[in-house]
Amino acid sequence: MQNEKKHILIVDDIPMNIKVLSQSLRDDYTVTFATGGKEALDRIKASPPDLILLDVMMPDMDGFEVCKRLKADETTQHIPIIFLTAKQDVEDAIKGLTLGGDDYVIKPFDAEKVKSLIKKRLSP
Repeated sequence: MQNEKKHILIVDDIPMNIKVLSQSLRDDYTVTFATGGKEALDRIKASPPDLILLDVMMPDMDGFEVCKRLKADETTQHIPIIFLTAKQDVEDAIKGLTLGGDDYVIKPFDAEKVKSLIKKRLSP
């Protein structure tokens, strides 16, 4: 039996970011997306991904709050989270990592770097 592709959820309110990430990941992973924090939480509850690429600045609920909620729930706290954000302050990176994020990547991002971080987080 062939190994199933790992599932990655991209959470970003900017369609172009979703498109770029999806195109670079779709050959190796099953990719779904959400355009806001509340939608992301609903999707994760319905079908938990293997990894989440999470924007911080979104209109309905920011990525920090999404991460906080996921890490507080024992059914989702194991899912790796990589923040992809335009927030460049060291304090923001520390906050994201303290809340349970696994990596913090500043936009504009390098797709190959993101792919290597994903591979690292999804390796057994």
